[in-house]
Amino acid sequence: MSYSLFLREDGLVVGYMETPDVEAALRRMEKSAVQQRWQELLAPYLEVGAAGAAPLEEILHLD
Repeated sequence: MSYSLFLREDGLVVGYMETPDVEAALRRMEKSAVQQRWQELLAPYLEVGAAGAAPLEEILHLD
């Protein structure tokens, strides 16, 4: 699993996760104490947490 966060100068934070098995990754994240603390700490600032993550359709990929 790969997880990235990006911060824009105006405070916008965008994150994404890449994994071959989204359901398994979300289950592992839900069991993690670190994930629980992260969710609690950032809850006031986030519109969607890991439990409500929405898959995105890839429309372009360059390697």
